[in-house]
Amino acid sequence: MAGASHYTLPLPEFDKPVNALIVVAPYYRDIADMMIKGARATLEAAGATHELIEVPGALEVPAAIGQAFRMSDFDAFVALGCVIRGETTHYDTVCNDSSRGLTLLSMQGACLGNGILTVENMEQAVVRADPEDQDKGGGAAAAALHLVALARRWGGVKSGIGFRPKDSQLAKGGDSV
Repeated sequence: MAGASHYTLPLPEFDKPVNALIVVAPYYRDIADMMIKGARATLEAAGATHELIEVPGALEVPAAIGQAFRMSDFDAFVALGCVIRGETTHYDTVCNDSSRGLTLLSMQGACLGNGILTVENMEQAVVRADPEDQDKGGGAAAAALHLVALARRWGGVKSGIGFRPKDSQLAKGGDSV
């Protein structure tokens, strides 16, 4: 729909700094560089620090984020890359599987913004990657930041929920009966 307006949430504010990991598949270097620029600008506007790593392709992005989610101390993850339709079904596999991997990680609690472009041609990729146009790199960073804000809002220990033996032998470190 031509001329449709899009609403963008304002960036959240943080009391405690956010540390983000940007994972990029730079197969199309110019597109990747534009997306990195947008992601960095958004993270920095929110006062977040960040680290950048590169992986060979879009299928490796969820694997790298999964490793970092399990083994490091990042608050947020920004997935960047670009998949352009070609002549084979490889496009569908890469789009579906990278997206599925990222979605599964986010459902496990990773505060993740998916900025892997899935487009028909280079022209579409440029429009979406350009920080002065659609800025999908910045949008992915903003999504990750919003999820960090929610995680911090809801992440406190809840009392009175679930079963915890209070005065039993188990609670005192004794053997189970």
